[in-house]
Amino acid sequence: MPAPTGSIRAGEDIRYAAQSRAVATGLGGLRASATAELIMRELVRTTDAVLISAIEALLNSARIEHLVVDQNMSVLEGSIGIFPRRILVGEDQLHMARRLLEDAGFAHELRPDHR
Repeated sequence: MPAPTGSIRAGEDIRYAAQSRAVATGLGGLRASATAELIMRELVRTTDAVLISAIEALLNSARIEHLVVDQNMSVLEGSIGIFPRRILVGEDQLHMARRLLEDAGFAHELRPDHR
């Protein structure tokens, strides 16, 4: 996963700029590059490692791409679990991910949906 662009503040979308290169096989052998932006939305924020694992298993089984961020904060906190971890999903899969967690009984864990 590429590094996020810009600064990240709580409650904001996280934008990832992914740059891919395609080689055109025309006469000149031209190279083209394209930049695509992926907007990630916060789905869940929790300090419960078991809940994170359960939600990751659900998302993986539904083939919903996601990202768990703030896992390495334990280095700063001394591994006592006071900083919450966040699960992010792409904006295009947010509705599907929210519906999956609601159906699985995790609706109370979902972050408010501020579109």
